[in-house]
Amino acid sequence: MKGVYGGAETADMTGAAARRPPAPAGRTPRRRARALAWAAAAWLAFVVLHHLLSGRFWLWLVPDLVPPLVYLAAPLLLLAAVPLTGRAGRTRRWCAVLAAASLLLGAGQSGLNPGALTGGTAAAAPAGALRVLSWNTEYWDQDDDPDRFYAFLRTRDADVYALQEYLHWSGGAPRQVDDLARLRREFPGYHLAVNGELVTLSRLPIVSARALGPAGVLGPGSPWRAAFDLAKVLRTDLRVGASVLSVYNVHVPTQYMLDDSPLTSRFYTGLRDRDAARQAQFDGLEADVGANRGALVVTGDFNTTYAMGDLGWLSGRLSNANRASPDLLPASWPAGGPALWQLDWTFTSAATVHDYGLLDPHGLSDHRAQDVLVSVGG
Repeated sequence: MKGVYGGAETADMTGAAARRPPAPAGRTPRRRARALAWAAAAWLAFVVLHHLLSGRFWLWLVPDLVPPLVYLAAPLLLLAAVPLTGRAGRTRRWCAVLAAASLLLGAGQSGLNPGALTGGTAAAAPAGALRVLSWNTEYWDQDDDPDRFYAFLRTRDADVYALQEYLHWSGGAPRQVDDLARLRREFPGYHLAVNGELVTLSRLPIVSARALGPAGVLGPGSPWRAAFDLAKVLRTDLRVGASVLSVYNVHVPTQYMLDDSPLTSRFYTGLRDRDAARQAQFDGLEADVGANRGALVVTGDFNTTYAMGDLGWLSGRLSNANRASPDLLPASWPAGGPALWQLDWTFTSAATVHDYGLLDPHGLSDHRAQDVLVSVGG
């Protein structure tokens, strides 16, 4: 036993280790370069797949949850790490090329608002401009002091309120609430349109109101639960002088529920079903917006980031209110911490946004409220 664990044999082993030549000086930088090249290649592949699959393949809803800022931050970090590879020659150059390619493809997905660097591109608001407050209330006033809840709404003194989640949630299911009497007391003189969980309040006369997309099959007197499930886009036409302004109050269903485990088949079945429900709402909205030649405001909680393909047609066809925002990175969720996602959006056509902000709801919701100053025309 002594010969194995001590004595002369141990001394021989120590001496052999001491005489072993050191690793070549360039090996560590080369290893770093190879590791970095693999990381850059993997990230570039992810960005390419994102461009190809987002908004087209239901399973990509999970990778779509990546905060959009990562599409800018990841390639910049990879480029910053290139000097650490020393003189790794060709591998180092490949690292730089792959990282630069992913930056070129992904930077536009980051959700940054370059106009904020120059003070925005908004024109001064004319007399008669309308203030619109759009807000996902997070189950109305279920867990809040109702007086604080209504005070927050009244403080904005908006001409139009587009509110989502007019409901309570208990036992894992939505529950109808009836707060219409208080709404009328709190906002005397306002006109009211309600369908399922969507509420639109307006100082301006309401010409017509109807839910779009799948909710079109519902007739008068349909059960509330059916309206909740199907009515996620409420179009309300408002009389503005001699013109009509269409306000689309939107709440697109979420991608997936946080309590679902990806280790179960139920997770993937639910993901596919939710994608179908989302696309049905987007299709209904797109068809109606495409046929509307008047002034319009599309606003609400889209549960969709700028990087996701679902939002592409809106960004391409309508004007994004972010152009009037002073924030370099507009973000609306989560309201109670560092907001990394903008899920709440406002788009316009034949209407001009003069100011756009995302307001702290002071604990009343997990979504920041959109505060928009808009005029009809332009």
